Amino acid sequence: MHLIVDGYNLIRQSDPFREAERVSLEAGRKALLRALARYRKARRCRITVVFDGWQSGADREERDREEGVTVVYSRKGERADEVIVRMAERKGEEIVVVTSDRAVAHAVESLGGTAVSSPDFALRLSMASFPEEGGDEGDDTGDEDHTREGTKKKGPSRRLSRKKKEYLSRLKKL
Repeated sequence: MHLIVDGYNLIRQSDPFREAERVSLEAGRKALLRALARYRKARRCRITVVFDGWQSGADREERDREEGVTVVYSRKGERADEVIVRMAERKGEEIVVVTSDRAVAHAVESLGGTAVSSPDFALRLSMASFPEEGGDEGDDTGDEDHTREGTKKKGPSRRLSRKKKEYLSRLKKL
């Protein structure tokens, strides 16, 4: 599995990374990369983080590697979203993209990849950092419990929607 992360999107959708970014942009990136390195060791998957460089970046795409995580800075004039979609077009391995950008998520899914929202992945990332607090156990029942609160309902209304089931199955891949 190849996990592609929209870097600034995840930083700005997660409280701990946002706090680090308030210190400096570099601190936010470093905090994200440290967390992703821990996640990579726990899950044994290939991870690429893509950051925007379209306004003040170099004339060509820059790549770096930190703690086993590939870091890509888009070239000047190109957004990270475009780089992510281009990477998702490559065939050969399962692609999971972490972004809350709907256009990118739809493009990735139309190419056969999987898109997961940044807040949901941030939660998974924090659980990977503290596996003794429960990890992946109980993920399936948490959402169903919320649908059963309140009035008593019978029949299909108790079931999760197809869209919700598909999203939960995508989360299980992480």
